[in-house]
Amino acid sequence: MARICEITGKTYMKGNKVSHSNKKSKRVFNPNLQTKTFYIPEEDRYITLKVSAAGIRNINKKGISACLKEAKEKGYLAK
Repeated sequence: MARICEITGKTYMKGNKVSHSNKKSKRVFNPNLQTKTFYIPEEDRYITLKVSAAGIRNINKKGISACLKEAKEKGYLAK
């Protein structure tokens, strides 16, 4: 499965690795993804999501139902 947050849609970024001699070579910055299980009280069930640290903060702030609704509208969550 791809390294994409299912709530925020965050994915990898490309950049340069810079050595001490200031040589540059390409590298990839991956998002901080965690596999978490959340309880949805409206549906009385659990759901497992691959979310970034920012996605977990959004869920804590807005609630799981609101975040799932936004993710489905934006197309990040295909469930």
